[in-house]
Formats: sequence, C-alpha cells, structure tokens
Amino acid sequence: MKIIVPMAGRGSRLRPHTLTIPKPLIPIAGKPIVHRLVEDIAGVLNQKIDEVAFVIHESFGKKVEEDLIAIAQKLGAKGTIYYQNEALGTGHAIMCAKDSLIGPAVIAYADTLIRADFDLDKTADSVIWVKQVQQPEAFGVVNLNTKGEIIELVEKPKEFVSDLAVIGIYYFKDVAVLRNELQAVLDNNIIHGGEYQINDGIKQMMVKGMKFVPGKVDEWMDCGNKDVTVETNSRMLGFLHKDGENLVSDNVRLENATIIPPCFIDEDVAIINSIVGPNVSLGKGTHLIDSKIKNSLVQTHVHIKNAKLDNAMIGNHVNFNGDFTSISIGDYSVLE
Repeated sequence: MKIIVPMAGRGSRLRPHTLTIPKPLIPIAGKPIVHRLVEDIAGVLNQKIDEVAFVIHESFGKKVEEDLIAIAQKLGAKGTIYYQNEALGTGHAIMCAKDSLIGPAVIAYADTLIRADFDLDKTADSVIWVKQVQQPEAFGVVNLNTKGEIIELVEKPKEFVSDLAVIGIYYFKDVAVLRNELQAVLDNNIIHGGEYQINDGIKQMMVKGMKFVPGKVDEWMDCGNKDVTVETNSRMLGFLHKDGENLVSDNVRLENATIIPPCFIDEDVAIINSIVGPNVSLGKGTHLIDSKIKNSLVQTHVHIKNAKLDNAMIGNHVNFNGDFTSISIGDYSVLE
C-alpha cells in the first residue's frame, strides 16, 4: 500500500504563518498536519505502508524534505519526494508522482485531518472518503445509487444531490488506472477552473464501469485559514485527551501557574503567573508570563507577556507583549 500526498501549495489563506513554513508542516497539537494525516490514514488502512510519496514545491527546501522522509520512515515505509513547481491543479499534482502510481494507494491532500474507523471495502475499485455536512451546496458531493455505490461527483450542487461531501482522500485498488486516465486528461488538455482536476480522471473510471464506494469519516477538520486551524487544534486536543494521551511534557516549568486541559505543552516551556487552557498548544521553548491564554495555537520559542489571548495563532520565535486578544502573528515578529 502506498500513500500519495500532494502538498505543493504553501497555503495563501493561512498567511502570514505560511510565508516561512508550508501549511502542511504547521503543528496541530504538537505534530505537523501532514504527519498527523499520514498516521491517521495508516491507522484506518491497518495495512503495511510500503511508500509515502510527497508532492511539494522545490522551494520548500532540503530540511522540509528530510522531515517528510522521516515521517515515512516512522511508518516503516520508503519516503519519496516529487516536485510540482506550477499550481496546475490536483490532477497535475498527482501526475507529478507518476513513477509511484502503481498498485493499491491512497491519495490525500495535506490540508485536512480526519478521525475515522471503518473497514476498507477491498471489492471496490476505489473508495472516496466523505463526511456528512449541513450545507452540501458549499462542497463537492457524491451521488449514490440504491446499492450505496458512487455513480457521480457533483461540485457545489444548486439542487440537493446528497449531503456527503468529498474531503480529498481517495483509495484506489490499482492507482495505475487513475494514472492512465489522468494522462489522457493532460494529453487532451482537459481543464476545469483553469486546472487539471482529479475528478476528470475519476469520471472516466466511472464511465468504464468501475466500482466506487464511500468511506465515511467520523470527524473532518480543515486547516484552511487561521480561525479553522485554531478550531482544529482545539478539536484534536479534545480527541487526544479523551484517548488518554499524555500531552504535557515532564520538564515544563510552572510557577504560580494553572493548566486547564486539554492542552499540549512541549519541552522547555515556562509558565509563570499565568493560566493556560483549555484548548491551547504551546510549542517547544515557549515562555508565558503574567498572561491568560485559551483556544490558541502557539509555535516554538515564543515569549508572551502581559497578554490575554483567545482564538490566537502565533508563529515561531515571536516576542509578544500586550493586551490584544484574537491575533494572528507570523514567525520572527516582535510586538511590544
């Protein structure tokens, strides 16, 4: 089994945080988004993962590539790096990993997180992960027949088709079939919305009678912009806390401090005359003095003083001294 992860975009909706770090590497509850995604998929599949292929922009740099290879190696898998240097769509991104598109594989976009527990239908040619949503007109949805099989993909339907939204994770019994259909999409310059789309390959597979079924997830968490990323961090902390995972490092320095769970507190963090939580992540080396913080995501080596924060997202190596509340501060900022 292979996992293919297109992640070439840095994430313009999450600026300023993605000016210095690609969005899939922003930590959620102490672990990068893409790391959690790959682990969660591997857990759902419950199969040996042979390869994890990442499609990135060349500008991400060698350190990012090394970190991604390490994610694959932790699963006992080979890590492979491919490049997509032009934003030409999902179908094009997948085809950048053409050499790995053989055999059973999951394709997953690295801006979402899931919680799921189901058995993979191995009789199907493909499984498309979906989530029941309240406003299906805002999403791409699947249309099912009476057997519960997917017969159509409909993008933002104006009339009700179903309330099962496509979340961007797909299983293919033989991904080489999708590869061949996407090659035809590229060769014939089939473009929608100015880009080459995975859906055009999938639709041709459906036309040829291949069996597609839905795989329903229990939770679907987006990391598209600051507010939903902070919310996703809060939700993930809640799930991990409920699972009994230890989220607070043993060497946290506490002086007249209160931690209200769930919180992730990394190594070498100092909390002095402060209240932290609920739903807060504090990255390695962060110092919090004379402050109150809840529902917030703070990365590494941040110094916060005299602050009262709620729904805040703060990057790495930030110095923040003040009484602002809902903030979004990128790396290496100083506010005094």
